[in-house]
Amino acid sequence: MYDAVVIGCGPVGALTANLLGARGVRTLVVERSTEPHGQPRAFSCDDEALRVYQQAGLRKEIERDTYPPRRAKYVNAKGRVFAEIALDEIDFGLGAGPLHFFDQPRLEATLRRGLDRFPHVTLRTGTELTGLTRHDDHVTVALRHDGRETEVDTRYLLGADGARSATRTAAGISLTGTSNAEPWLAVSGVVAPGATRVEATRFVCDWRRPAFVSPGAFGTHRLEFMLLDGEDPKTMTSPATIRDLIAPYVDPDRFTVTRAVVYTFHHLSADRWRDGRVFLLGDAAHQLPPFLGQGLCSGLRDAANLTWRIAQVLRGDADDALLDGYEAERRPHTEAMALTSLRLGRVFLVRNRFAAAVRDAVLRTAQTVPRIRRAIRHFEFKPRPALPGHRGPVGRMFPQPDVTVGGTRVPLDDVLGAEFAVIGPGVDTATAIGWRGPVARFVRIVPPGSTEPAGITTVEDVDGTLTAWFADHGTDVVVLRPDRFVHATEVERRSAAHAEQRDPFRR
Repeated sequence: MYDAVVIGCGPVGALTANLLGARGVRTLVVERSTEPHGQPRAFSCDDEALRVYQQAGLRKEIERDTYPPRRAKYVNAKGRVFAEIALDEIDFGLGAGPLHFFDQPRLEATLRRGLDRFPHVTLRTGTELTGLTRHDDHVTVALRHDGRETEVDTRYLLGADGARSATRTAAGISLTGTSNAEPWLAVSGVVAPGATRVEATRFVCDWRRPAFVSPGAFGTHRLEFMLLDGEDPKTMTSPATIRDLIAPYVDPDRFTVTRAVVYTFHHLSADRWRDGRVFLLGDAAHQLPPFLGQGLCSGLRDAANLTWRIAQVLRGDADDALLDGYEAERRPHTEAMALTSLRLGRVFLVRNRFAAAVRDAVLRTAQTVPRIRRAIRHFEFKPRPALPGHRGPVGRMFPQPDVTVGGTRVPLDDVLGAEFAVIGPGVDTATAIGWRGPVARFVRIVPPGSTEPAGITTVEDVDGTLTAWFADHGTDVVVLRPDRFVHATEVERRSAAHAEQRDPFRR
């Protein structure tokens, strides 16, 4: 009997298995392909995604293989910039820059190597899900490998098997939403040194043919072009057509195409993301428009939200009701991301010459107002990580500055570990002794140079970020969930009645 079976070993499935492995969950990962996917499909991730990779202990390996763009420019048909996001000026406080481009084959290889750290995690490739049977306390999963049928039992089944999810189909869960009728050509490739004609990440808001162009990691480039009415996808993916389209941005004679495919984008969501002991994550649960680059990132957030819950329930530290919080928390944020992406797409995809001229003029004029210009330049329209139904700091993601531990400067999450954390200037040995919650790490925050003995893990607040955060929120202790959202403040923690009402944790 496995604790969890994960269907799909793409980025979301592999990350899910790494997070489960880090929490000691006996896991089987099932992947239909025999080799990692060799095509650069997903392209971007954000600071929240890197923080999730960090929770899996893989951030350093993944981040060093990324390219962080400095600027993202919106240009009109004449190449004139009418809006710009200054990515190198943005710090949302999560410990990384707001945007990183990666090479998916390298990412998947890193995630799969990460699984080798855990003897209790098994990967079976060349294996596909053919059916499932639900029981009160487990799920029987039917699998096929080399034409042979087998069955395994698991406490929980997690479908991270993409838009055409076999898990979703076997569970009888349907999709609702809309699909865009305007197809796009996505071209990925490797550009030789000095062959790039447009250096910065660029949204080409040309009413005649909108496009997206950006350099990526390891000398790669991604270029996407909207197809016009009547254009044949087969013709659009021909070498001659691709050459003409990419010529304004890269030298086609020194550009090697690695992937060229026509796609349409979707705004779809599964009717339910939990069906008893069956869960859906990533594209199996929801499919987002591409204009905010949040498709993969949303799947990684799913994994971060769900895996710690499963570990808590398996360990007996929480009731089954804790698992209901997965969809309740993730669906609203995913929908907010989708709606913001659609709104951005409306700016990007204006197809009328006069409407485009009005858009350019309005945005240029609006940005003469400093507050509006700053909001655009600093990407303030991106929905922040927050959980529904909360006020104040609870339900917000806790900041991650660098801290000093024993004279070594490290990101905060590296100190907190994979479990709950009780952290703040008011944490001491009495806090740990009196704790009645789930397994947690206790961390005291002190000013730089402090020599006070604490008897527990102590970190120095290098730049005052944490001290200021606690002062702003009027508390000196907070409880952090394993996914680094604030679970409770000191005041709430002291209220037993409040805690019992909020939480399914056993005490």
